[in-house]
Amino acid sequence: MADFIQVIDPGHGGHDPGAVANGLREKDLTLKIALYTRDYIHELYEGVKVYLTRDKDVFVSLSDRADFANRLGADHFCSIHINAGGGEGFESYIYNGSYSSKPKTQALRNVLHDAIVAETKFANRGKKEANLAILRETKMPAVLTENGFIDNKNDADFLKSDDNLRKFALAHAHGLAKAHGWKPKAKPVTKSPTSRKVFYRVVAGSFADRENAEKRVRELKEKGLDSFIDVYRA
Repeated sequence: MADFIQVIDPGHGGHDPGAVANGLREKDLTLKIALYTRDYIHELYEGVKVYLTRDKDVFVSLSDRADFANRLGADHFCSIHINAGGGEGFESYIYNGSYSSKPKTQALRNVLHDAIVAETKFANRGKKEANLAILRETKMPAVLTENGFIDNKNDADFLKSDDNLRKFALAHAHGLAKAHGWKPKAKPVTKSPTSRKVFYRVVAGSFADRENAEKRVRELKEKGLDSFIDVYRA
């Protein structure tokens, strides 16, 4: 069976910083969340290939982002953004037009949205629709997430922590996995200490003179006991 193709789109980049406030730039935050999301998905789930529309600080036009996903034949598209405008909390968007995959797009978005709100504890601003080019031009189910308000001090303080950006990323990974039914990777089996073989070493003497040590080895070997000289310095 072919791998599931998930495209993650870090909003803005290059000469387009996105929203800027409280010492933060949207383009930096979205890239970090996207990179962490990709890594979590690859680490946790089987049969999923994650592609990013950008993996560094470069500008990519909206049409190029959509074209990239369309050329890949992606199964799902998730665009990651940070909000602005004085609000607070998390919200998500799908395209507001009429299209055959809209029921599926809504269902997938609903699962992802609920997972992110539950895991980050951010205020839930709702599941919304809008005529956004990045959602309109992609041919597969697509969602855009707005992960807090950069111009809200409380949200911005949260977003300044790399650990909190990882929380958003892990929530995206979990939500996408739940929405698409991805299979978790099997955890490696490690032996418990009680199940490991135990060996005991018997020391038959310590000698300052090597000749005496060699004599003891010969004596033990004559009795059928395997032995060797281990040199150490006190």
